[in-house]
Amino acid sequence: MLKNIAIIGASGVVGKEVIHCLDQLNFPTDKDHLMLFSSPRSAGEKVETPFGEMTYTAFDLASAQESDIIFLCVDGDFAKEYAHKLTEKGATVIDQSSAFRYDESVPLVVPEINVESIGDSKLIANPNCTTAILVMALYPLYKKFGLEKVIISTYQATSGGGLAAMNELEAETKNYLAGEKVSCDKFAHPIPFNLIPQIDTFQENGYTKEEMKVTWETQKIFGEPDLRLSCTAVRIPTFRAHAESVTIETTQPITPASAREALSNISGLEVVDDQEKLKYPMPITCTHKFDVEVGRIRQNLVFGKNGLDFFVCGDQLLRGAALNAVKIAEKLV
Repeated sequence: MLKNIAIIGASGVVGKEVIHCLDQLNFPTDKDHLMLFSSPRSAGEKVETPFGEMTYTAFDLASAQESDIIFLCVDGDFAKEYAHKLTEKGATVIDQSSAFRYDESVPLVVPEINVESIGDSKLIANPNCTTAILVMALYPLYKKFGLEKVIISTYQATSGGGLAAMNELEAETKNYLAGEKVSCDKFAHPIPFNLIPQIDTFQENGYTKEEMKVTWETQKIFGEPDLRLSCTAVRIPTFRAHAESVTIETTQPITPASAREALSNISGLEVVDDQEKLKYPMPITCTHKFDVEVGRIRQNLVFGKNGLDFFVCGDQLLRGAALNAVKIAEKLV
């Protein structure tokens, strides 16, 4: 049976990727059962989609409420105002913002890990993009070997800041190469040929909110509120796909070989780890790719037999946002 789907924020970067994922995953919907809500600025604009030519429509609460599943691809303020209202006639809302991720009554879901947490909830939160990529590789190791400590450094693409941030990287790189003044608007400092060890605002403990999101969300998804996890988040001058360097101390002894075995044949995860052929996860190989790549798997020199280092990379607009949301929706039909 075809499902009535609404995408709120359909003209944005993530909204467009949701449309793509619905098509690529052969989700049971079609042009006549799909509503694309946009900002008033884009309303009335015609757009080519995998489902044919469609028209963006200004958001209307009553119309959206008639859907079976609603993808909220908008900011947290909009989600806080409308998410619960959108569920009043039975629709399930999958929210991409951070508005409800830390609400104990709202499940925070990565389908391959904790789909059972959805229960009968009509509001489901999608994780932060960095978290969603991380846990795809971290969870299988947690289940088999246990985790004592997790230390992460991220290398996050400008697409994490939206289309305007990507445009700033392109425009200011051209200025840099032309010998012209380089400025910044979406970032605290110029991004071309630079990296910025700050994403989101600083918290009282010295970490940024982006870094704490990784800790809070991983603990919630794993159901381990005491999991010790520390993150340093860095913005780098790439367009798309986030990378993460991960060090773990495990409860049980672990080796690179046993880790590769645990990581193999996990849906949504690909082991890319061949030193001789110089094969390892990179943004250039992960861009527009559904699977998260994991590689550079090696024994950690500090934690010894109970330690491991590895590197993960994933397209954060897909696995970190749109793809994860559509995979949640697949579990609802």
